[in-house]
Amino acid sequence: MKISREVKTAILVILGIVFFIFGFSYLKGRNLLESSNVFYTDFDYNALTPSSPVTIKGNAVGKVTAIVYDFETGKTRVSFSVDEKLKFSKNSKIRLYEQGLMGGNALAVITANDNEMAKSGDFITSEVEEGLVKNLANNFSGLSSELDVTLKSADSLLVNLNGLVADDSDKGIKSAIAELNETLKSFKSLSYTLKSAVSKNEDKLSAVITNFNKVSEDLASLSGDLKKVEISKTVTDLDKTLVNVNNLLTGLEQGKGTLGKLMKDEKLYENLEVASYQLKELLQDFKLNPKRYVNVSVFGKKNKEYVKPEDERE
Repeated sequence: MKISREVKTAILVILGIVFFIFGFSYLKGRNLLESSNVFYTDFDYNALTPSSPVTIKGNAVGKVTAIVYDFETGKTRVSFSVDEKLKFSKNSKIRLYEQGLMGGNALAVITANDNEMAKSGDFITSEVEEGLVKNLANNFSGLSSELDVTLKSADSLLVNLNGLVADDSDKGIKSAIAELNETLKSFKSLSYTLKSAVSKNEDKLSAVITNFNKVSEDLASLSGDLKKVEISKTVTDLDKTLVNVNNLLTGLEQGKGTLGKLMKDEKLYENLEVASYQLKELLQDFKLNPKRYVNVSVFGKKNKEYVKPEDERE
């Protein structure tokens, strides 16, 4: 069986209307696929939004479906739906409470202990959680006072800034900006001077850098050579040498060895002194009387008689 284009179009339009109604009802807080009972209550002011949760003992059992202002009573009339499985007394209370700092407000079913069960469409008495309105008022009043203090501080700050801007003395912003401008001009002139000096002495700077690199290379080579030197061994050998010198000096001091005996033996010193005197006398006699030792006469001249000096040391 072939379905005509008109029938297909009609089916699509009907499905679109159904989906639109279902989606609009869902956004309003009503699920058409779930069976629920609708109840009513009212408040002196509105602190709810459509789809605000309805709870019992902290468990979600429904949603707010409609919020309408009643012009006759001056109150806000609230419609809410709950699961039809929920049974509670019509003498229960619907409490408006705050979920949290960012959670908004909600309704809670405070059940009564009697057997007069509420039916769909009944009006349930409402109440507001103690401290909710007071907290709202305190928050707004505190915000207002803090805002007033902030505005006063901002006004004082702007007045002070305006005074600084308008001040033409040395303490004003105009003077500070002028001095900063002069400083920037000085830095600019200095930078030009440095640039000119660098450009004029570029070859010299290159030579200095080259020399510095060479010196650094020489220092690196010297440090490498110093690493290769066995300093510990040199110090050890020097220590041994000093020990030997110390032992030698100690032996000399104690009169050991030839030098030690010469230094410490007084008799040997006296004998050496007498021997040196005698050798001197011998040489003196050899000068005056050479014929005693060598009998050579060239001219036939008589030898002088030997005269013993008064001082035997001469």
